[in-house]
Amino acid sequence: MQGFYYSLPASPPQTFLATFTTFQDCQVPFLITPILFFSLVLLLVVLLLLSIHQWRHPKDKLLPPGSMGWPYIGETLKLYTENPNSFFANRQKRYGDIFKTHILGCPCVMISSPEAARIVLVTKADLFKPTYPPSKEKMIGPEALFFHQGAYHSMLKKLVQASFLPSVIRRSVTEIEQIVLKFLPSWENTTINTLQEMKRYAFDVAMISAFGHKQDLEMKGIKQLYQCLEKGYNSMPLDLPGTPFHKAMKARKLLNETLRRLIQNRRENEKQGGGLLGVMLEAKNQMVDQLSDSQIADNLIGVIFAAHDTTASVLTWVLKYLHDNGDILEAVTREQEGIQRKIIEANHRLTWDDTRHMPLTTRVIQETLRTASILSFTFREAVQDVEFEGYCIPKGWKVLPLFRTIHHCADFFPQPEKFDPSRFEVPPRPNTFMPFGNGVHSCPGSELAKLEMLVLLHHLTTSYRWQAVGDKDGIQYGPFPVPKRGLPVKVSPRKIKAA
Repeated sequence: MQGFYYSLPASPPQTFLATFTTFQDCQVPFLITPILFFSLVLLLVVLLLLSIHQWRHPKDKLLPPGSMGWPYIGETLKLYTENPNSFFANRQKRYGDIFKTHILGCPCVMISSPEAARIVLVTKADLFKPTYPPSKEKMIGPEALFFHQGAYHSMLKKLVQASFLPSVIRRSVTEIEQIVLKFLPSWENTTINTLQEMKRYAFDVAMISAFGHKQDLEMKGIKQLYQCLEKGYNSMPLDLPGTPFHKAMKARKLLNETLRRLIQNRRENEKQGGGLLGVMLEAKNQMVDQLSDSQIADNLIGVIFAAHDTTASVLTWVLKYLHDNGDILEAVTREQEGIQRKIIEANHRLTWDDTRHMPLTTRVIQETLRTASILSFTFREAVQDVEFEGYCIPKGWKVLPLFRTIHHCADFFPQPEKFDPSRFEVPPRPNTFMPFGNGVHSCPGSELAKLEMLVLLHHLTTSYRWQAVGDKDGIQYGPFPVPKRGLPVKVSPRKIKAA
């Protein structure tokens, strides 16, 4: 953020955990025959050898302290059955700000100091490449920005940034407001699943950012295919008939064909439209005369992926925190009412300049990004043996800067579990607040993300109230942390007190 977090969180390899979950959920009885027993033993031996190979390192080099857990399984189950704050904090207390572990089939080094995170993400970023499972690259597209370093990445990053400059996105306020005004009446006097509704909202904004204000006839088909693709993104990567992954890959193929037709139509049109698509179609640089259709298609899909779940998750938490902190909600409402009065007096719609005068609402968003820490960590991979703070990180090991741990450190944010927007009345210490990542792979769409949140909150707080339905506590992960059951709330028109 990767309106949006355009810093796509690198999903860890779907290895043991996905397999374990799949077989755990199966309730089909089976007989262990000698052949099956031998196969299972052979599989365990292979996994053990793989683990031993992964754990090999130069004997004269010192690895960071920590536990690698069970062979191959590592500490995966602990990570996914404990509160992540506890998992990280317990190991940080025992081993320090840098420690090794083994999760999802990968030997890893976790780092939890701002200075170390900056080294990995900024000052020595060339030694730590972004890493993604092959299945993710295949689903989004190998030409997407997220999967590259060097000249090609720099060129794409400039193009993406060009489509999210303030001078560009300020023209999107009217379109985003129209989306909000379309959604809010449908929520009135009914119970909604906040997460699902925020996904719908974030997706519509993402479509504008990707394709511009000009909506082609193919847009409806693109939405349907993308939704099918998304359902298989976090499934086990088994490309077999009937599996979610197989269905997603079929949708990906059809989506690619649809996007190619759209790209060709836009190429032939003198006015190529706005959004990232328009920027990429007009791109001219020293590397290539123009981007290929596959390069454009992969990056459009990547932008929508990066924009969708993360922003929806943050907005869900914003409603949760405002719901639970009535005094803050009333203060935000007063701020937005002031904006509303000025808009009525000037007889215009909400503008970019209006959104620049919402300091308290902006701090609420910042504190939500810190407290919720949707992007708990990101994955990097050492491209060579790296000397790091007196330790060796072997080539191929994953390196995880722990954003959540840094955001919840009492040294940087006193009483870190308390939701307190006032803490952002002064800028946080450098490298301690990284909700959109840091360095060359940080989110170029962060300003658009904040803009779509501000526009929604303006209309929601001034016209509506919401009440949580059922148990309002608890967190679920899928894969981002969100309130339990997606935060069901009943939305009602706000009763305006008589003057």
